[in-house]
Amino acid sequence: MVPTIRLNMPVKFLKGVGERRAEGLERLGIVTAGDLLWHLPHRYLDASSITPLARAGVGQEVACIGKVVTKAVTPTRKGLRIFSVVLRDDSGVLECAWPGQPFLDRTIEVGQTLLVTGQVRFYHGRQLAPREHLVLGDDDDGEGGVGVGRVLPVYPATAGLSHKVIRGLIERHLDALIGASVDLLPASARQRLGLPALAEALRAVHHPQTIEEAERGRQRLAFDELFDLQLMLSRARLLARHTRAGKAFQNRKELTSQLKGSLPWPLTTDQRKAIKEIYADMMASERMHRLLMGDVGTGKTVVALFAMLLALENDYQAALMAPTELLAEQHAATLATLLAPLGIAPVVLTGRLASAEKGTRQQQIAEGSARLIVGTHALLQERVKYHRLGLVVIDEQHRFGVEQRAAFIGKGDGLDVLMLSATPIPRTLALTRYGDLDISVLRERPPGRGIVKTTVRGPKSREQVWDFVATEARAGRQAYVVLPVIEESERTDLRAAVTMAETLQARWSDLQVGLVHGKMPSAERDRVMEEFRCGKVGVLVATTVIEVGVDVPNATNMVIEHPDRFGLAQLHQLRGRIGRGSDGAISHCILLSAGRIPDRLKALARTTDGFKIAELDLAERRFGDLLGARQSGGIEVRTARFPEDTELLLEARKMAAGLLHEDPTMTRAEHLPLRDRAVARYPRGELLFRLG
Repeated sequence: MVPTIRLNMPVKFLKGVGERRAEGLERLGIVTAGDLLWHLPHRYLDASSITPLARAGVGQEVACIGKVVTKAVTPTRKGLRIFSVVLRDDSGVLECAWPGQPFLDRTIEVGQTLLVTGQVRFYHGRQLAPREHLVLGDDDDGEGGVGVGRVLPVYPATAGLSHKVIRGLIERHLDALIGASVDLLPASARQRLGLPALAEALRAVHHPQTIEEAERGRQRLAFDELFDLQLMLSRARLLARHTRAGKAFQNRKELTSQLKGSLPWPLTTDQRKAIKEIYADMMASERMHRLLMGDVGTGKTVVALFAMLLALENDYQAALMAPTELLAEQHAATLATLLAPLGIAPVVLTGRLASAEKGTRQQQIAEGSARLIVGTHALLQERVKYHRLGLVVIDEQHRFGVEQRAAFIGKGDGLDVLMLSATPIPRTLALTRYGDLDISVLRERPPGRGIVKTTVRGPKSREQVWDFVATEARAGRQAYVVLPVIEESERTDLRAAVTMAETLQARWSDLQVGLVHGKMPSAERDRVMEEFRCGKVGVLVATTVIEVGVDVPNATNMVIEHPDRFGLAQLHQLRGRIGRGSDGAISHCILLSAGRIPDRLKALARTTDGFKIAELDLAERRFGDLLGARQSGGIEVRTARFPEDTELLLEARKMAAGLLHEDPTMTRAEHLPLRDRAVARYPRGELLFRLG
C-alpha cells in the first residue's frame, strides 16, 4: 500500500529521495514534501517547437535538441578560450560555441543530450551561439527524448543535486502533492481577480504547455504570497498604532514657529506636506509609526527637527538615533546650528565618551534637563533612563533590527516613532518592504544645494581622469575614489582599494591619500573619515562603507571604478556623498568603466532623480534581491515580480486590510487557515497575532 503524501512530512520519505538526496534538498530550503511542491522553476526553456539541426538556418532564432558527439576548448589569438560541441540528431549535425566559457567543459560531456536555444550565425559554417542550454539526459539514463514538444522548467539546484534530478522528483510526485494542497482563496475573489484555482496554478508552473500558461500560474501563486505578506504587515501596522495610546500632542506653535522664522531658506512643498502629515499623526490619539523617505539633500533632518520641536513644546523629550558615532555627531552639529537661534543645544550620547562624561549626560537625560538627545546604540542601554521621552527619530532605519527599535520604544510609554531613509524606494517595493509604516516622501531639493554632474568614461580616459582629480585636489577640492573590493585576488582583475591607495599615494607625493574599508576597526575608520572631513586628507580611497556617511561639503569629486559591479541605486547613493556644499557649486562623479560602457550607466548619468533610478534598478534586478531579508526575520518575496504584479499587490493589500478590519486577530473559523498559512510562510508573524 502506497503511503498518503502529507505536505508536512519530511521530504526524505518521498520515493526517490532518501537520506543523501534529502541533505542536498535541505541546502535548497526543502525540508518537507510541501517545500518540494513550492520549489518553483526560476526560468523556462521553450522546447514546444524544436528545429531539426539540419534545418537551423543562419540568422534564425531556434531551439534544438541533439546528442553531444564531440567537444573541445580552443584558445584564440586574443587569449579568449572558446568551448564548443558538435550536436547530432536524426537530421544531421550543428556546432555550438560558447566564447569565454571554458568551464563548461567540466559540466557538458560527450553522450549527453542538450537542449540549446539561440541564434544561428555563419562562422566557418553554421554555428549556434547558445543563449541558454539545458542537459536533458545522459547516454545511459534513457531520457534522450525528454522535453521535445514541451516547455521545460529549470529549477534552482545545488552541488550534487542537478535540476534534472529535482525536475524528475517533482514530476514523479506532482499529482499527489497537488492533491494534498488546499485552496484557501475564496472562489469569488479568484474570479474577481481572474486567477486560476491553486491546483491548476501549481500544475501550470511545474508542467506548462506554454510559457503563457506558466505565467498565469505564477500570478496566482504570487497573489497568495503577497496576500500573506500584506496580512503580516497590516497586522504589524495595526498593533503599532493601536496597542498603546499615543501622546496626542498639541501644536502650540512656539518653538516650531521660531525655527521656521530662523531658517535661511524656505521649506519646499514636499517638506511642508511631510511636516503636516507628521503633525497630524503626533496630534492624534494613536501612536505615530511613519517612515520619512527622501533622496540625499532633500532636507529630511529639518523635517525631523520640526517633529522633535513639537515634542519639546509639549514638555516631552525627543531622541534621534544614528547607526554610527560619526553620523550621530554630524546630526548633532547640524541640529546645533539650526537650534542656536532658539537657545537649545542637543545632548550627544555615544559609546566613545569618557565614563565620567557619559555619566553626566545620562543624569541630564534622566532628570529632563537634556531635552533633545542625539546618539547611537548607546541610547538603548539599560542604564539610560529618560525623564519623559515622547518621540524617537531613527536615522537610516534599515541599519537597525526590529529588536533594537523595540528596545527604544520600550524606553517610553506609547512613543511616537519617525524613521528616516535616504534610499529612495519605488512604490511597489515600499508597500512590500515597509507596508507596516505610513510613508512621507521628499523629492524636491531646497535651493542652494550643490549640483552633481555624472559622466561615464572608458579605459582610454583613465590618465585624463586622474590628472583632473589631482588638479582639483591641489586646488583644495577633495575627492573620493570608490572601488568594489578591498584587496587584489588572483581570481579577479578588479582594482582593489588597498592597491589603489598605495598607487595614488606614490603618484601624488604632495597629496595626502587616505583609505577606509569595511575590514578596518571602526575607530580607525572613523579617524580617517574625520581627517578627510577636516581637510587633512585630500583624496579618500574607499569601498562602499561611505555609502551612508558623513557630510564633507568640500568633497566635490568622486571616481567610481568598475561601476558595472554596482547596482544603479547603490551608485546613486554613493554619488550622494558629493555635492553637499551650500554654495550651489558643480561637483563631478566619474564612472570609470574598464570596458565597453553599458547603457545602464548612461541612463544613470542622465538623471539625478533617486526614485527614477530606483525604478530602473527594480527593472534590471530581481525584486527579491532588492527586497532582501529584513532583520525582522526574513520578509522574502520569491514569486512576485514588479512592476508586472503591482495590481496584484494592491488587491492583496486591500483584501488583507479588509479581513483584519472584520477580524483583527483572524480567529474566526473561516479565517484561521489563512492566518496559519501566513504565519507558516513568515514565522515572525506568530508574535504579531499572539500579541493581539
